[in-house]
Amino acid sequence: MNFTRMAVASNLSPVTRKTFDRNFQISKSKPVNEEIKPVKTMTCMQLGGACDQSFSAETFDEIAELSKQHGIHMFQQNDAAHLAAMDQMRSLMQDPVAMQRWFDERRQAFEALPDDPA
Repeated sequence: MNFTRMAVASNLSPVTRKTFDRNFQISKSKPVNEEIKPVKTMTCMQLGGACDQSFSAETFDEIAELSKQHGIHMFQQNDAAHLAAMDQMRSLMQDPVAMQRWFDERRQAFEALPDDPA
């Protein structure tokens, strides 16, 4: 890990750092002429959370996993806003049809987003 990458990565949250490390590896491992798959970005709040932390991924399933890991981290930090959002999700999960509808709406919102600039 070079010094610049180390300095940038050390200031990131664990979830953002994982995304940073992944993107850094992609940029190092892809030949210049090979196509890099487009990514899309959503915030924690857009995914049912409580903050403006952004996540970037190629697929909705990947972005959902990043959001989940962020939620786990916020739970461990006992973050009040995120705990309140988690309580709302727990209530929603009591109705499987409503939960699936919510999940499908988030997936559609992800798919409708423009790709991030390369």
